[in-house]
Amino acid sequence: MTVDRMVLVFAGCVVLLGVALAHYVNPLWIALTVFAGLNMIQAAFTGFCPAAKIFKKLGIKPGVAFR
Repeated sequence: MTVDRMVLVFAGCVVLLGVALAHYVNPLWIALTVFAGLNMIQAAFTGFCPAAKIFKKLGIKPGVAFR
């Protein structure tokens, strides 16, 4: 699995976690989902993603999007 795919999996998990927490715990947890969405948008324009940097340091092979 490449860094690109790991970032997508991680973002999807964060979104689902935020929705579940907002539903079962407190509606303010929707902010986690908003944060994940905003981070994906800025990564699309800038090419910078903190999660991608972390995954690279963990030794996951690079993909095309985050070099």
